[in-house]
Amino acid sequence: MDKRGVLRALGAATLAGTAALALTACNKNDKPRFQGVDVTGAEYARDIPLADVNGQRRSLKDFSGKVVAVFFGYTQCPDVCPTTLQELVEVKQQLGPQGDRLQAVFVSLDPERDTPAVLKAYLANFDDSFVGLHGTPEEIAAVAKDFKIFFKKVPGKTEGTYTLDHSAGTYLYDPQGRLRVYERYGAGPQVLAQDVKALLG
Repeated sequence: MDKRGVLRALGAATLAGTAALALTACNKNDKPRFQGVDVTGAEYARDIPLADVNGQRRSLKDFSGKVVAVFFGYTQCPDVCPTTLQELVEVKQQLGPQGDRLQAVFVSLDPERDTPAVLKAYLANFDDSFVGLHGTPEEIAAVAKDFKIFFKKVPGKTEGTYTLDHSAGTYLYDPQGRLRVYERYGAGPQVLAQDVKALLG
């Protein structure tokens, strides 16, 4: 092989190596490693067709460009719900300038007590940007089923009172509205923040 042939071969090898590195980097960005459970491609938890506290019907499409964290609960929940919502507040703080690109959505499982006014006041204790959703018992049951959420009314000690047993995980959607991660309750704000950053890219 003459000198020109050698140079051409070296140039081709360099280009191939550069392309391979670029492809590797691209793949790493396309498939980040999550701290939570990777549920990319799941056929459930497809949308949140419920009304917000202002009566507007909402959809995941409304939050395009943001990472959406969907959590189910009720305003009189003694521990799980306020803990999760406070963790989401902390995640927003950890994200700094990108905090506005995290949208928390709280779906009430308690249509009997969680009126729009109650939901609005409750979420204001955490962050004014958090969206509260509610609906009829039938609507909530349908959405909860699609998200594989378990919930059950548990009678209280006095007549007419009750609590709710319910699933306590958080679903994370990427900025394109695709379900990507299921975060188990108790993972903590550090884990949530890492996965939100990974989804933001």
